[in-house]
Amino acid sequence: MMKHTIGILLVSAALLTACSTNTNSHSNHNQNQNAEHSNHNTKHQKEDLTKVTYSFKEGKAEAKKDTTIQIQIQDQTGKPIEKFDITHEKKLHLIVVSKDLRYFSHIHPEFKGKGLFEIKTQFPSGGEYKLFSDFVPTGGSSTTKSKWVNVEGESASPVPIQVDSSLTKSVEGKEISLSIDHLQAGKEAVLNFTIKNDQTKKPITNLQPYLGAVGHVVILTEDAKDYLHVHPIEEKATGPDAKFMTTFPKNGTYKIWGQFKHDGKVLTVPFVVKVS
Repeated sequence: MMKHTIGILLVSAALLTACSTNTNSHSNHNQNQNAEHSNHNTKHQKEDLTKVTYSFKEGKAEAKKDTTIQIQIQDQTGKPIEKFDITHEKKLHLIVVSKDLRYFSHIHPEFKGKGLFEIKTQFPSGGEYKLFSDFVPTGGSSTTKSKWVNVEGESASPVPIQVDSSLTKSVEGKEISLSIDHLQAGKEAVLNFTIKNDQTKKPITNLQPYLGAVGHVVILTEDAKDYLHVHPIEEKATGPDAKFMTTFPKNGTYKIWGQFKHDGKVLTVPFVVKVS
């Protein structure tokens, strides 16, 4: 079984029009301002000098209205980056979360050329959202850039993040249980998702590939500063177990989203845990 490494992206809130300068590379160590896809192994790191600017094509984002998110990626000289590696079937993965982490979306902007990615989406309510872009410039390292953006419109009442008393959830007729061998900061932890039929309790053994793997996991600290995008230990597994390995960088509360595909539908299941 291949051991997967994962690093940490530590990002700060900033204005929409500012360019992100946090860097990311694959590493066996937890480092501030670094993040990675944990299914990759890279022996030699390259300095990340990419610049990312987020904007809205319409000039602003309004809740419950179509909004086009634009992501412009440039090199250190300001020249648009033209080539990106395909990572889990996509050139760029975009994660969108609300400030209270109640809203989560994993979407894939289209590459328009000259370093520009675009996608049309809707935000459910007004308020602050954080955008995380994962990509690999050809010849470079796996990179994650993030920004807080503001969405106009009526805001929803924030929902406090509470640690789950049970790590078993029912989603789309599936019972999904999460077990974690170590909930300790700085130690490698194996996350095991077990998926069964919610009614019969029969293990599901025919999970379909989702973006080229049995599943994907995104983890955030409750303040959305620390970000982990984790890929499975055994990508070709089909259930009922889907195992992932990561390291929680520090003590605190984390929200975990697991994503799996069955019967043509993508299932997203959230869990909240406390790491000591």
